[in-house]
Amino acid sequence: MAKGKWAQGIEPRHFRWVIGEQLAICERPGGYGTNHRKVRRQEEVIWIRENRFDHVISLIPSDHNLHSYDELGVRWKHWPFPPSVDPDIALAQMYPELQTLLASDAKLLMHVEEVSDRLAGVLCGYLRWSGLVPETPNAIVVIEQILGRQLGAIGRNLVAAAERVADVESAR
Repeated sequence: MAKGKWAQGIEPRHFRWVIGEQLAICERPGGYGTNHRKVRRQEEVIWIRENRFDHVISLIPSDHNLHSYDELGVRWKHWPFPPSVDPDIALAQMYPELQTLLASDAKLLMHVEEVSDRLAGVLCGYLRWSGLVPETPNAIVVIEQILGRQLGAIGRNLVAAAERVADVESAR
């Protein structure tokens, strides 16, 4: 068994809290594409475990490397969110489950391949949908501040989808 700082693992790349101490995002543990490294993935999953995240939520379309979480005793959920899916349908399914997890005080880490507009849009949309930041422009500002960059067209389209989902639910 490793000792010292290496036993704590390493923080995943681009780790950011979206909802303080409860919902965070990061790049896929170990990286993605040609930059993916098995040893780095293992060190980052150890960090996730040692920081007591209740679940890792993977939005990656495939189930690649989910076994790594099992091997290191980290619980995970797979919510595939490929670009081809209708965002109104996917977000209408995703947000209530995310809200239930957060209401149970679960500590969550969500990722796709990289911290992209797609991930930012999903989470910005959640802030709007859940009412945590009820005004869309303010939710966009919050996500932009967290990421340190502007939300692009893909992210803004997902926020618009989240608005539509929220409007449909409030009309019920």
